[in-house]
Amino acid sequence: MENCIFCKIIQGKIPCQKVYEDDTFLSFLDIRPTNKGHCLVIPKKHYRWVWDVPNNYAQPCNTVAAALKKAFDTDYVISFVMGEEVHHAHIHLVPRFPDDGHGALIDLKNIKSISTEEMQKIAEKIRKNI
Repeated sequence: MENCIFCKIIQGKIPCQKVYEDDTFLSFLDIRPTNKGHCLVIPKKHYRWVWDVPNNYAQPCNTVAAALKKAFDTDYVISFVMGEEVHHAHIHLVPRFPDDGHGALIDLKNIKSISTEEMQKIAEKIRKNI
């Protein structure tokens, strides 16, 4: 899709902090993270909805979630699907921490301010655990 931001990321037209990639999927840090390590997992081919993707999301999501758990020493990684903000299938993976400011449910308005340098360090930390 010509105007899809995720398609532009896949094509290398927009930079990202990549944490995982295979032939079918790409995972990178969300630029509006709700916690450090907040990742998106997207198919490289454009699909509007997660349920339209013919390939199984389990392997890339499991790989990234396991890396998040190791990288941040947490057993608590949540996943969710929205699909409203970007019209390209994607799954959010968010590590949770004690006192992370979210309460029992993740607060999508509680965006963490993380510098570019820190985002680079976070992405490297996740990649080292894949």
